[in-house]
Amino acid sequence: MDGDDVDMAAAETAEAELDDMKKRLKEMEDEAAALREMQAKVEKEMGSVQDPSASATASQANKEEVDSRSVFVGNVDYSCTPEEVQQHFQACGTVNRVTIRSDKYGQPKGYAYVEFVETEAVQEALLLNESELHGRQLKVTAKRTNVPGMKQFRARRPNPYMGFPPRGAIMPPYLFSPYGYGKVMRYRMPMRYSPYG
Repeated sequence: MDGDDVDMAAAETAEAELDDMKKRLKEMEDEAAALREMQAKVEKEMGSVQDPSASATASQANKEEVDSRSVFVGNVDYSCTPEEVQQHFQACGTVNRVTIRSDKYGQPKGYAYVEFVETEAVQEALLLNESELHGRQLKVTAKRTNVPGMKQFRARRPNPYMGFPPRGAIMPPYLFSPYGYGKVMRYRMPMRYSPYG
């Protein structure tokens, strides 16, 4: 009889633990549903969610559109301000933004980008090529769009350590005697290199 009481008590304890676990599972599921609902609400408020490839395509198209309204201005004087560049190009059309590039120390690099509101202003700005600003002749070209992953080909320099060695024997340096009796010249015969081994 005592064994039956122990089994009944263990079964009741296991059943109580099972009910407790079911309650916790139900609470966690309710909490996850509430979180999903809140996330959907935030996404709806922030705007429609786009997949990354679509947003990358949209940003690339936007960048191309901005670049079609911009010009590159080279040989800009280092003391030139964006306001002076804007005044120089004001006759071409409405200037939206002037960017004078600078290095990591804040010193200007000597070139700028001018963005216009209208695309027709780019053609007018190209007519200002070789005009003078601060006594320097400006170089004005249409801004090109950089395509990610597309680098211009740059030829590799030949590696002097690969392939055939340079012609002519290299003379070894003079070595000094460890005993201090003057120079002792050590000379090795130059090896002849052959492409045939």
